[in-house]
Amino acid sequence: MSSILFSVESNTAFLTLNRPDKLNSFNREMALLLQEKLDECENDNSIRCIYLTGAGKGFCAGQDLAEVVDPNGPGMQKILGEHYNPIVTRLRTIAKPVVVAVNGVAAGAGANIAFAGDVVVAAQSASFMQAFSKIGLIPDSGGTYHLPRLIGAQRASALMMLGDKVPATDALQMGMLYKVFSDDTFADESKKIAATLSQMPTKALGYIKQALNHSAGNSLQAQLQLEDEYQQKAAGTKDFKEGVQAFLEKRSPIFKGE
Repeated sequence: MSSILFSVESNTAFLTLNRPDKLNSFNREMALLLQEKLDECENDNSIRCIYLTGAGKGFCAGQDLAEVVDPNGPGMQKILGEHYNPIVTRLRTIAKPVVVAVNGVAAGAGANIAFAGDVVVAAQSASFMQAFSKIGLIPDSGGTYHLPRLIGAQRASALMMLGDKVPATDALQMGMLYKVFSDDTFADESKKIAATLSQMPTKALGYIKQALNHSAGNSLQAQLQLEDEYQQKAAGTKDFKEGVQAFLEKRSPIFKGE
């Protein structure tokens, strides 16, 4: 059985972390395969949204520690440089919306990979944990970048140092997530979000993502200039023309991601 399940339906790519007996903790095989599948999603123009979730009871428990202590394993430098950093970079730079559907526990790198998504939702029974300090490590996988921007420096610092388990409802209140759904409705509701995004003007969504990637480090004037550049690109798309025409004709637009 593949460690990454992959399918495409109605312009949405469904990626499932599939090591349920290990709470979908990452080993080298799964990390490299996820990168490969994300590259496929980026290069396939028929895919207009990516939906990432986990199999079984957990989303992702982070790194498989058995691989870390294996003397023949890849070692920490490769695990970060060849596994997690490329995954997080892909999630943030791929010019398509990424919905992360956190179905269960998201710990360590699993939590921080989730925070790299564009729309992050969780089941009510899900939880998040910066588990690194429990074993004498620091947060990686972009955690020290994304989490303070989501919830503020004080809360991020406390959660990273104490390693508290944060229930999904608390994570929502803090600003880590977009929405929390009941366990019974989670799969359907999260897939509805992906279905909506897959029919929207894909290029414009990609420009939004790129603009947001720059906003934290830009001055106001630099960001205004960047908005101008991306707006000109968006205005040159076929979907913009369709959106305006549909508005004038008082009908629903039919976007094609072009």
